[in-house]
Amino acid sequence: MEQDDWLTVYLRYLLFVFTFFFWVGGTSVMAVGVWTLVEKSGYLSVLASSTFAASAYILIFAGTLVMVTGFLGFGAIIREQKSCLSTYFCLLFIIFLVELVAGVLAHVYYQKLSDELKQHLSHTLTESYGQPRALEITASVDRLQQDFKCCGSNSSADWQHSAYILSQEAEGRQVPDSCCKTVVARCGQRVHPSNIYKVEGGCMAKLEQFLADHLLLMGAVGIGVACLQICGMVLTCCLHRRLQRHFY
Repeated sequence: MEQDDWLTVYLRYLLFVFTFFFWVGGTSVMAVGVWTLVEKSGYLSVLASSTFAASAYILIFAGTLVMVTGFLGFGAIIREQKSCLSTYFCLLFIIFLVELVAGVLAHVYYQKLSDELKQHLSHTLTESYGQPRALEITASVDRLQQDFKCCGSNSSADWQHSAYILSQEAEGRQVPDSCCKTVVARCGQRVHPSNIYKVEGGCMAKLEQFLADHLLLMGAVGIGVACLQICGMVLTCCLHRRLQRHFY
C-alpha cells in the first residue's frame, strides 16, 4: 500500500474516532440541557429573564443536532464521499456557531445574575408569593426554600414585608411553612432558629451560587464539544483533500 493510501486510512480512523466521541459529547450536551429544564425548572419562574432557560434550550437543540450529524459523519467516512464530507463539515460549523451563541448567552447572563436576583427575588417574595394568580411562583419559592434550606431573600426578616404574610390567608404565620426545617401546617408561626432555616445571605446567596455553578457546567460541556468540533473540521478537511487528490 502506498504512503498516500496509508495516510488516507489513518485519517479515516482518526475521523471515525472523533465522530464517536463527538456523538457522545452531543448526548452529554443534550442531557445537560434536558436536566436543566426537567429537574431545575422549578426555579426558573423566580427569575426575571428567560436567558437561563434559553441557554438550556439551545443546548438541547445543539445536542440533538450533534447526534444526527454524528450518524451522517459515520456514513460519510465509510462511503468516503466528498459531498457527504462537505455536508458533514458544514454541519459541524453550524453546530459550533450554535454552541458559541449558547456560551455567549450564558456568559452575559452570568454577568447580570447578581443584579437580577437582588431586584427580582425580593419583589417576588414580597409582592407575588401566595397570590391567587401566582401559584407557579409560590410553588417555586417553596421548593427553593426547602431544597436550599433557606428562608427569605436575604434573611427570614424579608417576609415581614410580604403581602401574603400581612394578609389574613397567612393565619398568623411570620414566614411561609416552607421555611421550616420540618414542614407541618402553620409551622411558620414560630421563627426561632430551631424551627426555621437561618442562613447567612438567605436564598439569594444560595440561588446565585447554584446558577453560577450550573452555568459553569453548561459552559464547560459546550467548550469541550466545541474543541472536539475544531479537531473534527480539520480532520474532515484533510480527508476531503486526500480523496480529492486521489480522484484527480
